[in-house]
Amino acid sequence: MATEAREQDEVVESVLAAARVLVALSAQSVAESADTVTLPQLRVLVMLASQPSMNLNGVAGRLGVHPSNATRAVERLVAAGLLDRRDDPADRRNLLLELTPSGNSLVQDVMQRRRDTIADILEQMSPEERHQFSAGASAFAAVGGEFPSTAAWSLGWTTTP
Repeated sequence: MATEAREQDEVVESVLAAARVLVALSAQSVAESADTVTLPQLRVLVMLASQPSMNLNGVAGRLGVHPSNATRAVERLVAAGLLDRRDDPADRRNLLLELTPSGNSLVQDVMQRRRDTIADILEQMSPEERHQFSAGASAFAAVGGEFPSTAAWSLGWTTTP
């Protein structure tokens, strides 16, 4: 029994180490965009990349902030040319928010930097290690209940490849 507990502790420590690497590379990909947008602004952009054509109340609700906070973030993103507002054809009292090509490009650049960094790390592993890691990570996500794709944007990840 003590051996099983020790083995499980070792696995937990390995998973935590891998998680720290993933969190660090995620933070690094965000930091590289810090001169363009803040982290909360990036969250808005990533959310709209994952769930296009949302209104301001939807953005505020998803972010869990007061609509005035969401309005300020959206105003800055519109001024920066990263977000567009347009009338909602179904309800002209609402404005729909959509990424501009520049906003979409910024989100895609952040996501691509993450993919490239992960690929660079994986290239340093043997094919067998990559296969084992992939199988283990897939099993972990399946059993643990991967973060719902409808909320993945809140962690700064788009739901599109």
